[in-house]
Amino acid sequence: MSGPYDDIIDLPHPTSRRHPRMPIRDRAAIFSPFAALSGHGAALAETARVTQRRMELDEYTRAELDRRQAVLLAHLDKQPEITVTWFQPDERKEGGAYRTAAGRLKKLRELERVLVLADGTEIPLEDVVALESGIFRTLI
Repeated sequence: MSGPYDDIIDLPHPTSRRHPRMPIRDRAAIFSPFAALSGHGAALAETARVTQRRMELDEYTRAELDRRQAVLLAHLDKQPEITVTWFQPDERKEGGAYRTAAGRLKKLRELERVLVLADGTEIPLEDVVALESGIFRTLI
């Protein structure tokens, strides 16, 4: 061989007498990745999160919902069991999600136009897309 390091290539690795060698695990931690772009992963996850578009109800469906709300208002003292599907707008991006809740109707706040279930769930009436109840089968 005739290279610039031929004189040291076969020598043992130097070790310090004062400082012990670092364990392999600790050496590996030195080279572990770090979050150079903090928040980038969260931003990607938010972008990938899927939302649904709000569907527009036709006149017939809107009239049927109004009729069912009137029936519920008339029988509010019985606290009927209902199932409500509504659109819940997303707070961070365009669109939202359709939610369904079932329970006893506690009250209907007409001024705020909000349905309140016995478990405390509050549902804005303008977001309701479906109302189901056993009371509709007997009265409608």
